[in-house]
Amino acid sequence: MILNPPPGGESAHRPLRSRARRAFTLATAGVLTAAGVLSLAGTADAATTLGSSAAAKGRYFGTAVAANHLGESAYASALDTEFNMVTPENEMKWDAVESTRNSFGFGPADQIVSHAQGKGMKVRGHTLVWYSQLPGWVGGLGADDLRTAMNNHITKVMDHYKGKIYAWDVVNEAFQDGGSGARRSSPFQDKLGGGYIEEAFRTARAADPGAKLCYNDYNTDGQNAKSNAVYAMVKDFKQRGVPIDCVGFQSHFNGNSPVPGDYRANLQRFADLGVDVQITELDIEGSGSAQAADYTKVANACLAVSRCAGMTVWGVTDKYSWRSGGTPLLLDGDYAKKPAYSAVLTALGGSGGGGDGGTGGATCTATYTRTDTWGDRFNGQVTVRAGSSAISGWTVPVTVTSPQKVSTTWNGTPSWDSSGNVMTMRPNGNGSLAAGASVSFGFTVMTNGNTSAPAVGACTAS
Repeated sequence: MILNPPPGGESAHRPLRSRARRAFTLATAGVLTAAGVLSLAGTADAATTLGSSAAAKGRYFGTAVAANHLGESAYASALDTEFNMVTPENEMKWDAVESTRNSFGFGPADQIVSHAQGKGMKVRGHTLVWYSQLPGWVGGLGADDLRTAMNNHITKVMDHYKGKIYAWDVVNEAFQDGGSGARRSSPFQDKLGGGYIEEAFRTARAADPGAKLCYNDYNTDGQNAKSNAVYAMVKDFKQRGVPIDCVGFQSHFNGNSPVPGDYRANLQRFADLGVDVQITELDIEGSGSAQAADYTKVANACLAVSRCAGMTVWGVTDKYSWRSGGTPLLLDGDYAKKPAYSAVLTALGGSGGGGDGGTGGATCTATYTRTDTWGDRFNGQVTVRAGSSAISGWTVPVTVTSPQKVSTTWNGTPSWDSSGNVMTMRPNGNGSLAAGASVSFGFTVMTNGNTSAPAVGACTAS
């Protein structure tokens, strides 16, 4: 992933990602819980989250993670609930772990790995050899020193995480944009020649034989000069026994660079070489149904290719996206699930989770969180948010699993089906919401021995 590419060295449709992040503000207006405190803890039922739904299809659904956001409760809860794979956004890059030659520091990266392991998530390592985010000392080395430093960096980093990383992006973005299919100028290419990529993969295999080894790049999502060059390299590696297990497709899309019509076919041709394909840094600028349709194309393409191991979106929330102005992710800046979220969940065979409902311009989302837990009960909260137009009312179905029972509700008017397990909540009084505005209702579930989360259906607006 590009963070700070050199001037002129990056394609126009991929804006620079700044290290600066906006200060976090958690809006609490209109949110009530039994304890008076908002806490976004708890997990959803199987097949109602991205990770569980992908797992049911034999795949993972991951996200890029920044260590400095893990202390934010809403961020950590969304991460823990929705995803089963994480990729450190910047914390494993060369400048982060070896800013001074042969002096390694893994603190922030260790924090992410530890968090992931504690939640049963896999980890993608990103990235070992890349032309960008290199400390200055690397570019100043002569060829022999650079080769030694490269192999030492790969070995030391992989040894530190041996047995903890599912797959490594061993080499990242080694090919130029445009129609040449040439290798990108970098200290490694310029001083070691094209053979540095093969050497990096062989060194990586020796360092951790159990990790999958990937090549990762952008603008390779359809068949073009760049993807053809990568294809030729992977084909050559497989024929000669160079250890490569997977190819990563970053898949950053927007209006100037839409999902290619041959996206699925391109993934398949790489898979046919005998490597896994992974969608590694997915984000799609846009909103509403158009964004949802594009996300559906990507998800369906991965599901159609048996060797597509999974998908990773490049960030948990639009708020912290490197292209936040384009609102490219599945959760908005307030962690509400967007139409694109519901579309991906549906494509993966999941259900519930609060996708857009209603007809015409009246839409809303419903997002569930568990707020308090005791030995025999827990409190749940559902945040209802209007879509791009104002709404005059809403309904949200909530289903608990027998022998659970809802004992108390607040901030809404419930009705029940004959089983007593399905509660349909409506506004308590005026249900009008301005475009983008939200309101929350809550309830207490008596577990009776069953602590699973309720299934929250789609919000229906009027």
